[in-house]
Amino acid sequence: MFVQLAELKRIAIVPALNEEETVGRVIDELRAFDGGLDVVVVDDGSTDRTAGIAADRGAHVVRLPFNLGIGGAMQTGYRFAFEHGYDIAVKVDGDGQHDPSQLPAILAPVLSGEADLCVGSRFTGTSAYRSSFTRRIGIQIFARVVSAIVRQKVTDTTSGFRAVNRKGIALFAADYPHDYPEVEATVMCVKHKLRLTEVPVAMRERAGGASSITAFRSIYYMAKVLLAIFVGLFRRYAVPLEEEH
Repeated sequence: MFVQLAELKRIAIVPALNEEETVGRVIDELRAFDGGLDVVVVDDGSTDRTAGIAADRGAHVVRLPFNLGIGGAMQTGYRFAFEHGYDIAVKVDGDGQHDPSQLPAILAPVLSGEADLCVGSRFTGTSAYRSSFTRRIGIQIFARVVSAIVRQKVTDTTSGFRAVNRKGIALFAADYPHDYPEVEATVMCVKHKLRLTEVPVAMRERAGGASSITAFRSIYYMAKVLLAIFVGLFRRYAVPLEEEH
């Protein structure tokens, strides 16, 4: 049954590291999309004014004492969402790459009850998104490997533009991969029998800062994540928080 977004307690999780140039605009765009959407900015050890700008915009701010990486920042955000009783959470990067106007497409399968996790894909539909040759190869490899593991077609395993319901929040609050976690989190979701789907979205070029993934790091990233996926197939995942009691 389709649930209206306004009926749910909802939050946007915005991980941010030195995003003072863009985080204010991201918060403004999220509020323009949905005035009832709470925003938590997880400041992952920034040395600039990221936290102050986010607080000035009225967002909840969780300041990590040092840089934990995107995985640690996101688990912190999901833990915040779980402990404060949110029904639905969207993840939006602090660099401005994710366009909040695309959120209705990502939210629709979750609100209709068709999916527990919906990922915005840059590589379906008519999106003109471009990336480097090395990244494209890596993304294709990840897509084929993960598709084989989860037994359904996925096209954009590295997309961080996603929405989860309460089941997803509880799972990711208890356990979330570190480093570059989106690929592993996709596998983890399906291993816990959560329903996954993708929808086509358009993404923007990052509006500020610089990506940490260089050509060399892309190759290192591919090898590391593929190894982590393989190891993850044999490890016992954490129990979602709601199932601990």
